[in-house]
Amino acid sequence: MSDRKPTTCMRCAVGCGYRQEESTDESRLVDVSGDPDHPTTGGRNCQRGVSETVDPGAERLTRPLIRRGGSLRPTDWDTALGVVTTRLIEAIRRDPDNVAVLGSGQQTNEAAYALGKVARGAFGTRHYDANTTLCMASAVAAYAQAFGSDAPPPTYDDVPAAETHVVWGANPAVAHPVLHSWIENSAAAGDGELIVVDPVETRTAADADVHVRPEPGTDLALARAVLAGVVDAGAVDEAFVERHTEGFAATAESLPSVDDAAAVAGVSPARVREIADAFGDPTLVYWGMGVNQSVQGTGTARALIDLCLATGNMGPGSGPFSLTGQANSMGNRVCASKRTWPGYRPFDDSSARRAVADAWDVPLGRLPDSPGPGFVRIVDELARDNVDVCWTVATNPVAGMPDAGHVERALDDAFLIVQDAFRSDTVELADVVLPAATWGESEGTTTNMERRVSRVTAVTDPPGDARQDLDIIAAVGDRIHSGLFDDPPLDPAAVFDEIRDLTAGTTADLSGISYDRLASELAVRWPAPTADAEGGYRYRDDGDWSFDTASGRARFSTVAHSEVPEPVDGEYPLTLTTGRADGVYNTGVRTGDDDGNGRPTARIHPETIARHLAAFDRGETVIASRRSAVRVAVSPNDDVPPGMVWLPIHYGAINELTLSAVDPDSAEPNFKQCAVRISAPDRRERRDYEAVAAE
Repeated sequence: MSDRKPTTCMRCAVGCGYRQEESTDESRLVDVSGDPDHPTTGGRNCQRGVSETVDPGAERLTRPLIRRGGSLRPTDWDTALGVVTTRLIEAIRRDPDNVAVLGSGQQTNEAAYALGKVARGAFGTRHYDANTTLCMASAVAAYAQAFGSDAPPPTYDDVPAAETHVVWGANPAVAHPVLHSWIENSAAAGDGELIVVDPVETRTAADADVHVRPEPGTDLALARAVLAGVVDAGAVDEAFVERHTEGFAATAESLPSVDDAAAVAGVSPARVREIADAFGDPTLVYWGMGVNQSVQGTGTARALIDLCLATGNMGPGSGPFSLTGQANSMGNRVCASKRTWPGYRPFDDSSARRAVADAWDVPLGRLPDSPGPGFVRIVDELARDNVDVCWTVATNPVAGMPDAGHVERALDDAFLIVQDAFRSDTVELADVVLPAATWGESEGTTTNMERRVSRVTAVTDPPGDARQDLDIIAAVGDRIHSGLFDDPPLDPAAVFDEIRDLTAGTTADLSGISYDRLASELAVRWPAPTADAEGGYRYRDDGDWSFDTASGRARFSTVAHSEVPEPVDGEYPLTLTTGRADGVYNTGVRTGDDDGNGRPTARIHPETIARHLAAFDRGETVIASRRSAVRVAVSPNDDVPPGMVWLPIHYGAINELTLSAVDPDSAEPNFKQCAVRISAPDRRERRDYEAVAAE
């Protein structure tokens, strides 16, 4: 048996350090344990991260597949790549934007960089994005607008130093268990306090000292009410505001009264003032998908940043800290040429474009002049027949996007290339399937939510003919633009050196991080411009502040609350919200969460059930929106407020219900709120279903 190799968990963005080795159990890929030497987590890990690594419960893809006669059939790599290349070349000849590329926060830095290099440098398409836009784009836009650059200012080092922890629209007890344990321990120490803002009584809320339950879709109103409470109480840090910010006077002028904004949010003014008072102590504000996945996501994230700026909660033990879902969302943003060029180089900056074209040895005119319309609107372009070919990499849009029925129809009409490790809803629509390696089979690096870069290592080969993502991407890219990469298999360290060179001197400087350095230090936080440098609290150097804005000051916002995009009414009187189920991640390909009969489980308050008794039959009901309907099992649960239906995000059928409206600044979709109704299941359907299940 081999020695245990250091690696990083790729389940969520905490970035837990593991040690892994090849398993002797044929049912498992690898054996892993926490790495006590890892600077990020010191051996801490969560069981679901371990279980999804060692024993993913899904069907592996082991051979290339091609659609013949309406079904996917095995083929060889030369044939699969030949068909892919032919269709891509035909589409690009008509128009580079005739090709769409959809990447993922599950890729390594190297694979994400390579995919961007192919999409932008070989294809020249604007229609390229990654599924990180579906979860983090609003936080990204808010950081860029407020600070001039993406990524949270604090690090994990600030968690134990904070006294007040405000968790807003997030459930780290389920989504980020190791980070949650640090928050919980800090809040329990001394005079610490944990405040949770969430309409649902989540596991995180159950641990809170204060749980605030706003009406769904009113987070921006509540955040501005709290800021108004800070102003009313005379608790503004005037010295910090005057020296290091701009726009506060306009923000203060734009604020509603505490009473009015509290009424919109359905929260008492006294509770609002209690939250405002808590910001008088060193405060960290964490937020997640409950804030980001809204048409007001950017505005709400800006309002939370405003609270930190106004109260001087910037610096060690305080600040705004968005919680990232996917393991390498941060690395995707830094490396993948989505909204910015590598290193956060501005997309429209002529010198940045020239540097990228020269590094890639491609014509400057081939690089698109716009980052494109974003993940959701790219699919809309597919639906309008404006894009003929779509290539998805390590993502499952048929299950993971809003209004999933619309997505399925759009992808079904395109020539669809799917690159993945597991059979998924999207694979079923594919014209060509390219089988990829997964965790424990791939080499590269990843970047966690506090900007730490660490290694991802392989201890076993991919099964069958599957290949690493990086090698598949390079094989496609070289067939479109010869010489774009070396001949596969590629050396990930050499690709990382390309990233280092392109990020040198930028905001997200990785040039001082090398594979040799990671071998000795295991994880290094950017910016790291030299071999002995590591980033700390952002924008702060020896007590001095300098933000990446034209003035060097952080910027306040004035965005006001507006109505949710789909209010409840007489026809659709209930509000649907979605969230993560414990032990399940992303679209649930590796795991599942249902009632044992293949149905997702809805949580509904007993009072709501009592008001709609005729809509239930033997513990099941049908939930319908204006877009679709789904039959579900029902769990009576008073953690969910009356008038709300909670469903897990991990099913395509659930996302057939959801709304594709997007935030105008970030293009992130409004997953967390739409109007639904419930009705009784068809008994004949149940009998037919039970007969099939019995067989």
